[in-house]
Amino acid sequence: MNLRLCHASRPAACLGLALGLLLRGLCSAGAPLGQDTPAPAPSPTWMQPDYAGITLPPNIAPLNFRLLATGTAYRVVARAPAGQALTVENRHGRIQFPERPWRELLRQNAGQPLIWEAAVRQPSGPWLALPPVTNFIATAPVDDYLVYRRLGPLYNLYAQMGLYQRQLSSFEEVEVLENHRFHGGCLNCHTFLNHSPERMFFHLRGVKGNPILMREGQDWKQIARTAGYASWHPSGRLMVYSVNKLSLFYHTRGNTRDVYDADSDLNVYRLADNTVEAPPPIALTNRLETWPSWSPDGRYLYYSSAVPRPMERFREIRYDLMRIAYDVDKNQWGTPELVVSGQQLELSATQPRVSPDGRWLLFTASRYGNFPVYQTSADLCLIDLASRQMRPLEINSPQTDSWHCWSSNSRWVVFSSKRRDGVFSFPHLTHVDAAGHFSKPFLLPQKDPDYYATTLKNFNLPEFVRAPLNVAPADLARAVLQPPQKIEPKLDPVHPPSGRQGTRGAAQ
Repeated sequence: MNLRLCHASRPAACLGLALGLLLRGLCSAGAPLGQDTPAPAPSPTWMQPDYAGITLPPNIAPLNFRLLATGTAYRVVARAPAGQALTVENRHGRIQFPERPWRELLRQNAGQPLIWEAAVRQPSGPWLALPPVTNFIATAPVDDYLVYRRLGPLYNLYAQMGLYQRQLSSFEEVEVLENHRFHGGCLNCHTFLNHSPERMFFHLRGVKGNPILMREGQDWKQIARTAGYASWHPSGRLMVYSVNKLSLFYHTRGNTRDVYDADSDLNVYRLADNTVEAPPPIALTNRLETWPSWSPDGRYLYYSSAVPRPMERFREIRYDLMRIAYDVDKNQWGTPELVVSGQQLELSATQPRVSPDGRWLLFTASRYGNFPVYQTSADLCLIDLASRQMRPLEINSPQTDSWHCWSSNSRWVVFSSKRRDGVFSFPHLTHVDAAGHFSKPFLLPQKDPDYYATTLKNFNLPEFVRAPLNVAPADLARAVLQPPQKIEPKLDPVHPPSGRQGTRGAAQ
């Protein structure tokens, strides 16, 4: 699979890019907001979070924000071609749109612009008009639920950590499982089969054996294997997961943390016969293999692979992006194919994810290693699987951009970014059109406009699901502490996995 780079063959073209999309226009038209005739304002930047010039789903919660201007009164009008305009007026500048009228306005105007007109009453008395903002309401909805992990900024202070489920059309967030329910352990690497909440997987640490917890319908089972990054085969018949020997260490300057993977393979767990195997093509003794991800048709497994290096040479480790053909009916593997050469491009390619329509491959590029979330160099890159061309995304920032997931209709991507302050990872959404153009990313909206300015939590591994999980946290905690099914997998006698157990280190 030979790729032509449409921008450059040097890593600088992929790393540390500033945002590249033009805003969809600060509109100069619009009716006055009050009886006073507003005077023009000089600056277009008047909201936090920045929701100017974005494409938003027709089923997203209100984009609440703080109006950044000094005044004695504030007014914002949201209008679109159809339906009734929404007006918010107050004396504190915290703009919170009413949920039901907001949802109705978006429903009536899918495929249309959404214009915000704002004004501030000055201390001297007259109203000052701010430059109007034009956003665009997409026709394609986003999956209605997002599941993510939330934890503090330090890996070793995870006394409070949990998985949470957020309904994107509202502000409703519910606990899936918090770690205080199982004695303060760690839970990570959650993944779903085909965006369905009925088939879920995540890994536990701090529980005897560090097992996998798997959901099939209403049944939960513990599988006595330690696993890292995982991916369901679209058929639901098997899953591939990594087994990594990770070490976390620190620097006195620059990027403060790094993760070193001394040894890793990919293992396969087959549900029907409860077996674990390490197929030789994806468990080579002279390579590191990690970050598995299936193509939507199940014919190819994408993953990252590198030549191991001693720890003192960790910055020389650059992962190639690979794929291998697979026939699920014959249980037959092909030969690994090189998709992106990490050494040739002088970057490390990790976290591959193929869009559900099979058109695009999104991955993270960083300067070295397999753990881009700790590197400011981490950027998102896209491969057009039809043309075999690759490009860095126009939405990258100078800070870490990683942990990406496609929506089930391939029209939205959610990813975690540290672009706000370089410390905290927050979920951002971006629209993807049929030609592979990504719109300006925007923060997951919150009811409190000041939420991101005050929280001390990271969000990572945001995963779209089409429906709610509908599981009580207490029931899930019982499945952790007193599992109704505790399964010891059989080891395949032909290709047994190594005796190595485990993924260590916490992901942010």
